[in-house]
Amino acid sequence: MRRSVRTIPAIIAVLAAAPLSAAGPVETAMRGSYSCEMPGTAAGAAGIRVPEKDFRIRSASRYKSEQGNGVYLRKGDVIRFTSGPRSGESYTVVGENFLRALGPDGKPSRLRCIRTGN
Repeated sequence: MRRSVRTIPAIIAVLAAAPLSAAGPVETAMRGSYSCEMPGTAAGAAGIRVPEKDFRIRSASRYKSEQGNGVYLRKGDVIRFTSGPRSGESYTVVGENFLRALGPDGKPSRLRCIRTGN
């Protein structure tokens, strides 16, 4: 009994130290295929396809890409591939069908991914 009483303050301290972003709600991404592209130019195409970045959300927590399968986690407006060949990649949810890749610094990059179908 004494041991469990002593661990309660330690648990409270750990929870209090957790960053606020970790407290965001866990959600799922819209299922379907996402086609990724870089912005085009005024003189050319509106977007320049980057097919090696395409992926498909298969279920509540799984993705599939040409590199292989893995698991993702969505907390708030951030989707992070947590396992598989694309582990570590992150995207911010801009709209229901629109994601923007995040760079290593956590800032939005130019790569965008649009949900194109179920």
